[in-house]
Amino acid sequence: MKNLVSMKELSTDQILSILNQTKAFHDGTSSTLRNNYMVSNLFFEPSTRTKMSFEMAERKLNLEVLPFDAGFSSTLKGETLYDTVKVLESIGLDVLVIRHEQNNYFEELVGKVKPVIINGGDGTGNHPTQSLLDIYTIWQEFGTLQNKVITIVGDISHSRVARSNADALTRLGAQVRFVCPPEWQGEFEAFNNFDEVIEDSDVLMMLRVQHERHDGKTIFSKEQYHQAYGLTLEREKKMNKSAIIMHPAPFNRDVEIATELVECNRSRIFKQMENGVFVRMAVIEMILKGRE
Repeated sequence: MKNLVSMKELSTDQILSILNQTKAFHDGTSSTLRNNYMVSNLFFEPSTRTKMSFEMAERKLNLEVLPFDAGFSSTLKGETLYDTVKVLESIGLDVLVIRHEQNNYFEELVGKVKPVIINGGDGTGNHPTQSLLDIYTIWQEFGTLQNKVITIVGDISHSRVARSNADALTRLGAQVRFVCPPEWQGEFEAFNNFDEVIEDSDVLMMLRVQHERHDGKTIFSKEQYHQAYGLTLEREKKMNKSAIIMHPAPFNRDVEIATELVECNRSRIFKQMENGVFVRMAVIEMILKGRE
């Protein structure tokens, strides 16, 4: 593994190796990296969880983190992403974590630049480390993904989380289902009635409605969406006893999930965030160890 840009480039064995290394870090194992590496996080879209999680992971690995502020970079003067990356390569960066609004932005970088490229999210396409932390959280909960029913609910067509998880979870033996309004199912087959799939789900993974990708067009009010596709208090009561609630966040309270459920006993939302640090440590360490 020389870079990480999508889940499709990871074999099942590689995913399992990342899970095992994540658990080792979670249990207190220290990094074994020998060199001093320089890393920068290039986020051209807003982010709290992913950006800060990567920075915490990098600091726990004793990497030197060079700040990058897209709002004050030369991309505002017309510099291309490729040229920005070549600048950072020239001054000695070893690892670049990039989030960008363009789908598959990494295609112009991988194999053409020296730094490691880790995808922190591209448009509506891929979000591999989010998928890995989701997988780890489910694995942590149940000890396996085999035959687990994962129901992903929400703005499917605009979700890089849904796309990354659909492939990886299925390869690991889970049954993945989607629930959304017909207008938002994109290339996926999806249920339109949320209540039909609640009782036999092991995981309900709720997704944020990405208004910024809807060109200002809305088909529901917040209240209408919550009643039709939100995880309400009434729907939570229908979940099976061991089922858990997940959400990649940020979450809109009382839209896709009732406020009372965000931190309920079933919720693993903040556990996902905690796990994200260890997953990102594992990814960075494994890539850099392969280069040593």
